[in-house]
Amino acid sequence: MGDQKDALRKIITTLAVKNEEIQNFIYVLKQMLQNVEANSDRVQQDLEAEFQSLFTLLDELKDGMLMKIKQDRASRTYELQNQLAACTKALESSEELLETANQTLQGAENHDFNQAAKQIKDSVTMAPAFRLSLKAKVSDNMSHMMVDFGQERRILQSLKFLPVPSAPEIDTAESLVADNCVTLVWRMPEEDSKIDHYVLEYRRTNFEGPPRVKEDQPWMVIEGIKETEYTLSGLKFDMKYMNFRVKACNKAVAGEFSEPVTLETRAFVYRLDATTSHQNLKVEDPSVEWDAMGGKVQDIKAREKDGKGRTASPVNSPARCVQSPKRMPTGRGGRDRFTAESYTVLGDTLIDGGDHYWEVRYDRDSKAFAVGVAYRTLGKFDQLGKTPSSWCLHLNNWLQVSFTAKHNNKSKILDVPVPDIIGIYCNFHEGFLSFYNAKTKQLLHTFRAKFSQPVLPAFMVWCGSFHVYSGLQVPSAIKCLQKRNSATSSSNASLS
Repeated sequence: MGDQKDALRKIITTLAVKNEEIQNFIYVLKQMLQNVEANSDRVQQDLEAEFQSLFTLLDELKDGMLMKIKQDRASRTYELQNQLAACTKALESSEELLETANQTLQGAENHDFNQAAKQIKDSVTMAPAFRLSLKAKVSDNMSHMMVDFGQERRILQSLKFLPVPSAPEIDTAESLVADNCVTLVWRMPEEDSKIDHYVLEYRRTNFEGPPRVKEDQPWMVIEGIKETEYTLSGLKFDMKYMNFRVKACNKAVAGEFSEPVTLETRAFVYRLDATTSHQNLKVEDPSVEWDAMGGKVQDIKAREKDGKGRTASPVNSPARCVQSPKRMPTGRGGRDRFTAESYTVLGDTLIDGGDHYWEVRYDRDSKAFAVGVAYRTLGKFDQLGKTPSSWCLHLNNWLQVSFTAKHNNKSKILDVPVPDIIGIYCNFHEGFLSFYNAKTKQLLHTFRAKFSQPVLPAFMVWCGSFHVYSGLQVPSAIKCLQKRNSATSSSNASLS
């Protein structure tokens, strides 16, 4: 008896679930019926609007062509009527002269015959009949105004409903990633003259290979692309890869997206490490501002006292998606913050190979500013460029203005304009550290060094501020310049 009840309960549950599924499906069908009505009304209205637009265009075209025919007819009529009036007048004058000549001839015995004959001769010479062109000025042929709509008629007869465009195919071989720009190239599997525009979507990711269904970063959309390629410029490559997909649209419907592709966006990504900053520097990545009150250190101590000290470092910010293995651990192995007159802050990403590039914009009102690289072992009292552990360009706006390259307490005055934004290029293995005008790519100075350990981006500011730019690729222009430099020795060897 109990088994039968359990079996019946299962049947009831199954029937209830099935009934709910059927009810849901009935709701879906009813909704689809409503959608069919609404969508059919919409496309019918669109069709009528398109035909009305075509009728209007044909009417306008007809009116314009009729106006040209009327204008041409009026012009020809005017010319022919003028010519006809001139000929009629000439004929009347000629007939009068003819009659006068006949009368004069009949009175040849008259004593004044010779004089009359001479007058008639002169009148004939000046007669309009002998100055007329007996060729019509215009033609009566109007065949040049005829039209043949045979081709257009065939086109109209071949009109059909717009098909759904095929999915484009992205050409990764022709696509290019360089200079913080991505040029994406695609093609249609077959020619489609009805395509009106394309829609491109892209997003950043740290995962190689096909895009994942679930991704933290949203798709960014660019609409209205008319060509089969598009360049995204001024990008910040703060993640390792970018996903791309494209779809084609005609005036009625959009097609399916292309197979998504993933392109590598290799760049140097770092943040300012607030745990290293001097107590008078207020670090709000990616900006640093001189703070004479030194409030930043008290704020961090208060956080550490509350057990929140880890959040003071950008290394542990939840905003970071994937932490690079080159980023230093929290607290930088227990090293002290910069103090005294160092006024320094370091980046959080070690450079131990390859070539890298980053930029910094400083406040021109800063009394002193320096940018370069340093070993992580740089002493807390050490100033950039005054020890063997750091290399930098130093700008002094206090008392006496100077722009110098510094290393190991040696300096060289640079006779170049100081740019608003400085670009820093570091090739670890070849030992190049070059500084550029970030806008013009003018070389400011190059150090040749043999780095004995990994280096970090390093910055110093006194009574001023600066802003750093991360996620940059090495610009193509700088790559070319560095290739030339690698073939020759540096002129700044005395500072290496």
